[in-house]
This record gives sequence, structure tokens and C-alpha cells, in this order.
Amino acid sequence: MSLLPNLDKLSAAALKELVIQLLGEVADLKRGNAELRGEIARLKGLKGPPTLKPSGMDKATDPARSVPREKRQRRGKVRPRVCIEDRVLPITAPAGSRFKGYEPYLVQELVLSVQAVRYCRERWQTPDGQTLTAPLPEGTHGHFGPNLRRFVLMQYHQGQSTLPRLVALLQSLGLAISKREVQRRLTKGQERFVAEAREVLRAGLETSSWVSADDTGARHRAKNGFCTQIGNDDFTWFGTRSAKSRLNFLDLLRAGHTDYVLNEAAFAYMRSRGLAGPVIARLAAVGITAFADQAAWQAHLDRLGIATRTEAGLAVIQDPVTIATEGAQWGSIHAHGFLHDAVVLSDDAGPFDLGLHALCWVHAERLVHKLETVTDFNRAAQQRMRKLIWDFYADLKVYRGNPSQSRRLALRARFDRIFRHRTGFATLDRLLARLHANKAELLRVLDRPEIPLHTNGSENDIRCQVTRRKVSAGTRSDRGRDCRDAFLGLAKTCAKLGVAFWDYLGSRLSVPGQPLIPSLPQLIRCRGQPV
Repeated sequence: MSLLPNLDKLSAAALKELVIQLLGEVADLKRGNAELRGEIARLKGLKGPPTLKPSGMDKATDPARSVPREKRQRRGKVRPRVCIEDRVLPITAPAGSRFKGYEPYLVQELVLSVQAVRYCRERWQTPDGQTLTAPLPEGTHGHFGPNLRRFVLMQYHQGQSTLPRLVALLQSLGLAISKREVQRRLTKGQERFVAEAREVLRAGLETSSWVSADDTGARHRAKNGFCTQIGNDDFTWFGTRSAKSRLNFLDLLRAGHTDYVLNEAAFAYMRSRGLAGPVIARLAAVGITAFADQAAWQAHLDRLGIATRTEAGLAVIQDPVTIATEGAQWGSIHAHGFLHDAVVLSDDAGPFDLGLHALCWVHAERLVHKLETVTDFNRAAQQRMRKLIWDFYADLKVYRGNPSQSRRLALRARFDRIFRHRTGFATLDRLLARLHANKAELLRVLDRPEIPLHTNGSENDIRCQVTRRKVSAGTRSDRGRDCRDAFLGLAKTCAKLGVAFWDYLGSRLSVPGQPLIPSLPQLIRCRGQPV
């Protein structure tokens, strides 16, 4: 255990940094203690802590239907996605009967069979001594066919099967295949899928007017990390890293590029983050400059004498190296044409506060919903404020469908009245003041009505990563991590673009008779073009 420094010799900034560090450690200890108490209660069969249900604000505030709901129609005719084969079923009729045609009866069936083919490849020796061997059929790589590879990828990633269960299923069908070989089918030779997933992110960042982001825990190499989701209604992309920070999120937004760029966007970012003027002047003196990688960027900082400042052995909050690096990454993002005038929608997590930032109303209202109340007065004040917020949220939904200048001004004034109101419930009043400080982000929708009011899409997307984590824990290699993120993101993107993931895999793996599926980035760019 490290000894506590002499508090009398620390400056105010150092003391503040130390307090923030200690408060973070206390919060971690409380969270861990609560988890341990819950686990002990579960093992003892005791009643656990109460579970707060979602507030339901989003569904409850949907605009009422002006026209009465019509009677629910039936499902209609079944239309399979495959060609229908007609078979005539004869019947022996008594003499004198008249033929009255056919009565159709559609039956859908699934055929699972194992086929083993031994290709006898012709070999010829040319007059000059060379040997010619007949090539294998298209799509055949190794000793397993493309349909088997497609089935394995489909069951593991979209079906969320475990590796042992998938191996047991394949072996029960009659395949001679080992667990190690199935693992190879999942990770080996999938570079083109990983590359297409990266291009999906680039296409989405180039063409989208907004993106939402969220993250969840992830395990990699037996260590805890974080998986970040970036997407919108057209695409989904996942990236797993060991840390969660603004630097990490900016690196993900570069979509595989490793350069650092000093341009107007970079300098504007540095000024918005409070970087000292002399430091910005030193960086701007060289003009617009690009650096190939992190090593070249760090060497440039060293040449300018920009280094991390410390006080009494503790790093200061406003580290010039960190802010300058974030600015250079933001400059790289803009230099590659990403997120130009695009809104970043999040749940108020610090790393996602970039550029034109918008906040999720569902998460904001959840703070009021989860507030602990003790007295009847507190509960009444909480319910009154929730009612006001719900009504305001419903009117924001109406505004998105029909925006106007008069409504925009009225909603801004109404926001101030709601969140500047004082109820007498001290905790609630502090929370309302905190939400009012986020006015610009919460009311971003007034200037950009096309963006959603919540991050439900991100939370729905990232559930597949949570399921994968629960089913298979974590990944062991970087290639396995990248393949997991790529295939889960591609499956979600296919669903948003109206493409069956089964057909997508068949097209990419050259399955005979499979229709060609266009490039997913191409489809995203087509959807992002103005009509």
C-alpha cells in the first residue's frame, strides 16, 4: 500500500485531484460491496434488492391515434423466400368420378444432410515438364465446403450458439469435424469480413447525420475491457478495447486510420477543452500537418517541449498532452470526412461528449425515476416532476414530426420553467439543476429534428454482445476478438438494410447458386444520399 502524501504540502489542484481519486475508489468499493452482498443473498436464498422497472416514458408518450384502430388483419398467405416445388399427389377414385382440379397445400421443410465429395482432379504434364491440376470448385477452400462454413458462422454469431454445442450438432449430423477445426472456421481467413465491417463504419460516419454510441463490459485475454457500439438506423459497428476513455472513443471514430492531423477542427477542439493559448500557438506555428502514427505524433510533441504536467507527483486534470492528442485525433476524423455536421447521441457518458452532442431523454428521466424518496412530500414532488417531464417529452415527439420556429421557442422556454422549478426536495432540486445544465444537449433535437430522443437503438444493438459475453465469456486472441465484433456488427447491419444474413454469408463465401449481395458500405452510402 502506497503511503499518503503530506496533505499540508499539496496545492489546491493536487488536493482536488486526490479527492476525486479517493471518491472514485470509494464508489468502486461500494459497488463491489453491493455485488458481494447480492451474491451472498442469492446463495443463501434470501430476497435480493428491489428491481426498479423501466419508467415506460417513451411508449407512454406516443402520440394518440386520430383514426380508430382498424380490426387486426390476418397474417395472409405464406410466401416462402425459396422456389416452390409442385408435386402432384394422386388418389384412386371410383369409376364414374369427375376430376375437379387440385387442392393446394403448402408445406415448408428443412433438409439437413451431410455430403462428402471426393474430387478426382485431373493432372496433366505439359511438354515443357510442368504439371497442371484441375482447380477445385469455386468457394471450396480447405476440406470443408462453403455451405458448411456459412452454417458455422450463422449458428455461432447470429444464433449465439456455444462452440461445444455447435460441434456436437455438426457431429450428430454425421460430420467428421473437431472442436479445433470449428474454431478455425470461425477465425481463420476472415480478414475480408473484418475489412468490410471497418468499411461499414467508414461509410456510416461519412453519410450519417447522426450516430449513437453505447458501451458494455467485455472480456479479452482474461482481462476486463469495454465493447463500444457505434451506429444508427442504417449500420452497426462494434469495437472492443481494454480501456474506456475519450482518447479510446476518438481512436474508434478514426475507423482504422492511425494518423494525427493538426487542422482547424483540431485547434477548435483544443480551445473548447481549455488548452492553454501558448501551447496551441506552438502547435499552430507549423500549420496544417499530418503525422502517420502515434510515435510520429509523440516525437512532434517532444520537439515542441509539450509534456504531461505533474504536481507533487500527481498528474493534473487538464493534461496538455492528452488534450492535444484528442484534438489531433479529432482533426484526423474530420480530415477523412467523418462526422461532418453529424450529431453524436449518448447516455451522458463522458467519453462520448464530442462535437455536436445530444443526450438521451430516457436516461435523463431515469435519474428522476430512480430517485430514492422517504416521505410522502418527496414522493409527491417526484411524481409531479415526472408528469411534467413526460408531457414535455410527448410534445418533443410531436415537434419532431412537424417542427416550427414558434414551437421551438415555446419548448425552450418551457424547459427552463420545468428544470428551474424548486420543489423543496433538496436531492430532486439538485438533480433538476444538473439536468438544466445539460439544456443544449437535451434540446439538440429542436435544431436537428431528424435525431432520435433516446439511445434505445444502441442498447438494442449491444445486447448481442452482452449475450455473447454470457454465453462464451471472452476471447483469447486479437483475431478472435476482431472476428466476434465484425460478424455481430455485420449481422446487425444486414438486418437494418433488409438483407438476410444467411444470403449475405452465401454471397461472400461463393456458395453455388447464391444471389450476389452488394457491398454493405455501398448500400449504406446509397441510403445516405439525399433524394
